[in-house]
Amino acid sequence: MTSIAEEADSKQDGNADADPAEDANEQEVIVIQDTGFTVKIQAPGTEPFDLQVSPQEMVQEIHQVLMDREDTCHRTCFSLQLDGNVLDNFAELKSIEGLQEGSLLKVVEEPYTVREARIHVRHIRDLLKSLDPSDAYNGVDCNSLSFLSVFTDGDLGDTGKRKKKGNELEQIDCTPPEHILPGSKERPLVPLQPQNKDWKPMQCLKVLTMSGWNPPPGNRKMHGDLMYLYIVTVEDRHVSITASTRGFYLNQSTTYVFNPKPANPSFLSHSLVELLSQISAAFKKNFTALQKKRVQRHPFERIATPFQVYSWTAPQIDHAMDCVRAEDAYTSRLGYEEHIPGQTRDWNEELQTTRELSRKNLPERLLRERAIFKVHSDFAAAAMRGAMAVIDGNVMAINPGEETRMQMFIWNNIFFSLGFDVRDHYRELGGDAAAHAAPTNDLNGVRAYSAVDVEGLYTLGTVVVDYRGYRVTAQSIIPGILEREQEQSVIYGSIDFGKTVVSHPKYLELLEKTSRPLKVQRHAVLNEKDTAVELCSSVECKGIIGNDGRHYILDLLRTFPPDLNYLPVEGEELAPESQKLGFPRQHRHRLACLRQELIEAFVEHRLVPLHIFDQKYSKTVLLVNWMHFNILCNIFTDPKSREVVLNACKAVGSISNTSFDIRFNPDIFSPGVRFSDDSTEDIQKQKQLLKDAAAFLVSCQVPSFVKDCLDHSSLPMDGATMTEGLHQRGINMRYLGTVLEFVDNMPAKAQLEHIYRIGIGELITRCAKHIFKTYLQGVELSALSAAVSHFLNCLLSSFLDAVAHLPADELVSRRKNRKRRNRVPGGGDNTAWASLTPSELWKNITSEAQSYYHFNLQCESVDQAVEKYGLQKITLLREISIKTGIQILIKEYNFDSRHKPAFTEEDILNIFPVVKHVNPKASDAFHFFQSGQAKVQQGFLKEGCELISEALNLFNNVYGAMHVEICACLRLLARLNYIMGDHPEALSNQQKAVLMSERVLGIEHPNTIQEYMHLALYCFANGQLSTALKLLYRARYLMLVVCGEDHPEMALLDSNIGLVLHGVMEYDLSLRFLENALAINSKYHGPRSLKVALSHHLVARVYESKAEFRSALQHEKEGYTIYKNQVGEAHEKTKESSEYLKYLTQQAVALQRTMNEIYKNGSNASIMPLKFTAPSMASVLEQLNIINGIIFIPLSLIY
Repeated sequence: MTSIAEEADSKQDGNADADPAEDANEQEVIVIQDTGFTVKIQAPGTEPFDLQVSPQEMVQEIHQVLMDREDTCHRTCFSLQLDGNVLDNFAELKSIEGLQEGSLLKVVEEPYTVREARIHVRHIRDLLKSLDPSDAYNGVDCNSLSFLSVFTDGDLGDTGKRKKKGNELEQIDCTPPEHILPGSKERPLVPLQPQNKDWKPMQCLKVLTMSGWNPPPGNRKMHGDLMYLYIVTVEDRHVSITASTRGFYLNQSTTYVFNPKPANPSFLSHSLVELLSQISAAFKKNFTALQKKRVQRHPFERIATPFQVYSWTAPQIDHAMDCVRAEDAYTSRLGYEEHIPGQTRDWNEELQTTRELSRKNLPERLLRERAIFKVHSDFAAAAMRGAMAVIDGNVMAINPGEETRMQMFIWNNIFFSLGFDVRDHYRELGGDAAAHAAPTNDLNGVRAYSAVDVEGLYTLGTVVVDYRGYRVTAQSIIPGILEREQEQSVIYGSIDFGKTVVSHPKYLELLEKTSRPLKVQRHAVLNEKDTAVELCSSVECKGIIGNDGRHYILDLLRTFPPDLNYLPVEGEELAPESQKLGFPRQHRHRLACLRQELIEAFVEHRLVPLHIFDQKYSKTVLLVNWMHFNILCNIFTDPKSREVVLNACKAVGSISNTSFDIRFNPDIFSPGVRFSDDSTEDIQKQKQLLKDAAAFLVSCQVPSFVKDCLDHSSLPMDGATMTEGLHQRGINMRYLGTVLEFVDNMPAKAQLEHIYRIGIGELITRCAKHIFKTYLQGVELSALSAAVSHFLNCLLSSFLDAVAHLPADELVSRRKNRKRRNRVPGGGDNTAWASLTPSELWKNITSEAQSYYHFNLQCESVDQAVEKYGLQKITLLREISIKTGIQILIKEYNFDSRHKPAFTEEDILNIFPVVKHVNPKASDAFHFFQSGQAKVQQGFLKEGCELISEALNLFNNVYGAMHVEICACLRLLARLNYIMGDHPEALSNQQKAVLMSERVLGIEHPNTIQEYMHLALYCFANGQLSTALKLLYRARYLMLVVCGEDHPEMALLDSNIGLVLHGVMEYDLSLRFLENALAINSKYHGPRSLKVALSHHLVARVYESKAEFRSALQHEKEGYTIYKNQVGEAHEKTKESSEYLKYLTQQAVALQRTMNEIYKNGSNASIMPLKFTAPSMASVLEQLNIINGIIFIPLSLIY
């Protein structure tokens, strides 16, 4: 279902005026986008109004729209009737007889039940809290923060029309705050969350809570009492209210006396809002104002995100009474169980039935993907709540007699286990370190098998949660598995790492289908009786048939082949490329495996250089992929050419002699797995393949990542974007040290300084995270904030003698702790954490860097690290907080004080879980998106634009309104709108992209920073100069916090700011930014780059405006020289520059003449007026487009 709130608002935001011609092009997918029609809605006490609906919508969606509309939002318990017939909530509109264009639907109030009364109270509470950001700060109900409206003063589209265009120049104050100016060393934290004036709470009620008289006694139940509420109005009137089947009324109870009789007057009303409006004038006034504001907000500011996003900073919020929150905390309500019969959900059944939905055509696939995505996001939310409950001690273990680390839990039909090596299961693989790595490996396996999506093969819902130092795996439960012993259940694979192995024909048939896409080779291993058993996966992968008859596979931790660089095996030599870099290295566990991206890249790489030289045809055939290869094999029929093919197959390690197909045996080098003697040759081949893949990682992928960073096609800005960049190339994070050394040894090291700095910061915070994990396990709940603040002080504060504040009653044992430092965490001594010192922590960080990343960190304290590697403490704080889930109070921290620690325990507000889960994809939408991108690259903008709009429709269909991929879609759409000259549309789409990026990725995520920059450009083009500047300043502030000033992207940002300031005639300010951009461009692109030439030209233009022609000439000459050397005299850029030089020279001569005249004749000289021109907006915009890489194509080519 397209997101309802979005629906509701887009209907109010005037989607009605979309161009009908646009819709005609959507024939392609007309199946989903049936033409909409309009119905009239008549609600009690309001005028009938029109509502645009589509035949696919359910009746329930109209309910949602009404509950969101300003004038009907207070109704929840009603039915919709057409000619006196009640419509079924779950019916699609097209299936309702007699419903057509112009039909009148009546809203009819229905009697309440307890459930409906609860829903009503919850909904009213949500309306009262709709502008209150506390849910976003507390990370609940998929709320998250957004600050765009603070900088745009509300909705961009409207403000643009309201403002007087002409005199906007005079009103702008362009000076940014001091800390945003180039060269400022200040990095304040408070501006990260600017004050949003909408959040000043408009108080409607002081208290709305459940009354202590609940539940109603039997005799009152028979009078229709459902529940009692207790309310204190703003005027301080205390009232007791009965929710009855007929509605809400005042009763005569007080806090201590129960008198359920109706008061006089009782103000019986069907809606709680109507009742409260009658007894409290302040409620009536504020509630109306609040709803007005709520509906004015952009829908993207308030729609729930699909997965919870947490904020690592928050202000101090007052904790207000909230009956619904209190009730939720003590019932295991998850999402919407109370809307589902039977209360708790059978997650496994839901996850598997959605996969079984039909997928023959587009509408079916959309329906299926939407269902899969919805269940997944609900499951992830439930698993996360459950994992927190488990670690916080709110769930009883199913094996309570065992020691804590061995306990397992079931809560809300989800199975939870802790990431420790229970019963020495992983002893040979690295104990606890292996048990910690296994769940993420397993999750990667689940992700891979889910993506291949073979009919009949099922995986478990899997979520991995890191919380308070513990790793919790949450899994859906296979029906019947709890009643049987594991030995009886497993009919495929091994439960003891390959000592005993079984197989099953049905599993082989199903897994065979996954073997080509996942590059898994079918192979035989020996069981305990020395008989060969066929497998098509690793031995640990277990097959269990559930009581529901479905074939499940689990324990997919070795889906991908082992990484030999981190798996020393006696008697095996690695390839020279690996050995030269000091591989193989000892790793903490033996589960290090290659990433799927690496396997794909490796196979691709093997195919490209494959030349088949055939004497008979005497020509070289270059192969690009195996499809072509298999076609060629059919062409070459004579034995000679067959032999050529055979040799080529051998050369690349294909598993077939006639077609090209590389697959890996995941069991090679697994301890305990044995192969039969007759497969020795094949096993040798497989070993070689693994060595080649490991060598490929270090000799090809690492250099190609660094090369991409060098030519700026990859621009990581923080740890997360760097990790993503490495992962895309199949490089695991354990290679971070190797990557950093590679960068350090590059001749062009200076141009990679930003990469080196981000990498070192990531390495330090990852090491700190590893240490923090075990540190936290030894802390009891009452000391959590003290322990976290102490750790942050040791990590970031220059104060050397950081002393922990123990809770008062433990101060006594302070002295003894010194001696007991080496006790294991959780070993009963819960105050060991307090003895950590900064020097000890940094020693541990350097030794962790050495042992895990094999990197030599040269610093013994945070100040040395900052000094040596150019890091920022605020950046380190952000990285460690995000990685560990810490939330801190937003205020200015004095990290550098040598007299007192930076953090106190009051500064630690919360600790959130860090969650990993599968992200189901919208495959059709993605294909549309890709073909749209391809069209755009070929220059067919209009077709590209249509495909991307279609992709957007499909994405919305599957994901609802909020998703990272929708964000990318909107950004591209905005850029196309802009290039095609539709500036208002570009602005509207880009505004959505910014809001979505803030909500889904975070307010200071590098992607959000880029979205702000794009939006600023479109604002400028729409004549909203002051907004454009505010957005650019915001982007610059965020970038300073995230990565500091020394980053190639900062040059682009500063060029943008400088140009806009030039346009509003702030010349001196403009120069500060443009000269900084010039310096950064020269550093990262080399002094001879065309970017530097352009930077010189922009600086020259500002000097010209200031009439400082000598400086202008100097810069333009620099630019001219670069153009001449790089593109030659004849190039238009060189000619333009030469023309401009002539013009500047004339101006300079004219100015000199005038000056001479003044010197000669004094005040009565006849002065020729000089032309000092402010640049035209058009010329500034032209330069803005050039630096942002936007090339306009004449309209004749587009249409």
